[in-house]
Amino acid sequence: MKKLAFFGMIAFAMAFSSCGGGNQQQQVAEDDDDSTQVYIPRDQTVYGICGNGTAMNTLQLLTDNGDTLSLDLTKAQENNQVFGGLQAGDRMAVLPNIQKTEAVIVINQNTLLGDWVMPNPIDGSSEVGIRIKEGGIAESIDQSSIIYKTWKIFNGKLEILSQREGGGDMEEVTLYEIIKLGADSLVYRTVGVEKQDVETLEYSRWKEQPEMDLHGLKLEDSSDEFRIDN
Repeated sequence: MKKLAFFGMIAFAMAFSSCGGGNQQQQVAEDDDDSTQVYIPRDQTVYGICGNGTAMNTLQLLTDNGDTLSLDLTKAQENNQVFGGLQAGDRMAVLPNIQKTEAVIVINQNTLLGDWVMPNPIDGSSEVGIRIKEGGIAESIDQSSIIYKTWKIFNGKLEILSQREGGGDMEEVTLYEIIKLGADSLVYRTVGVEKQDVETLEYSRWKEQPEMDLHGLKLEDSSDEFRIDN
């Protein structure tokens, strides 16, 4: 009888999820004699394009599903949860409220893309970082201790899949809270870990350094500096 009850609960859970629970979380019972249940959160993020109707306090979002949403930005702006700016035509990832009338977190994915670097924490003599590319691809920049593989936005957070040196084939998923995102800066910190394990990473956008001559001058300027007029 216990087995029948167990399979009955599983069948009910599967039927519920197949009917489209909307914004509900999937729920599966592990054991009929145990109240412990597993909750699988759904990604509530809405993806789309920033529309021409976007204003100072309103985001017009042309969603991937073909809908047009007009989201109030007031609370998101007050809570400093609008990242990367608002530019018509840019791709956005937005965590809205349940009614989809207000934006809770807004992330400009176009701004997020690119090469982000910081001084090497070992000696500071070089720069290391992460390359965030279209299609959810992530790559490491000048570092072998960690290999970045993929990225995505999940419920307003940045989720990165990586593999560490010496970890064999084991991959790990880390969730980050974006603190700052601008044209030249990206700051995020780990979430879902113990307080003492929280890591904050501060990047700047990589810029190609000009070539220098033996005098420490830019090659484009050195010819003028040492030019001899007849």
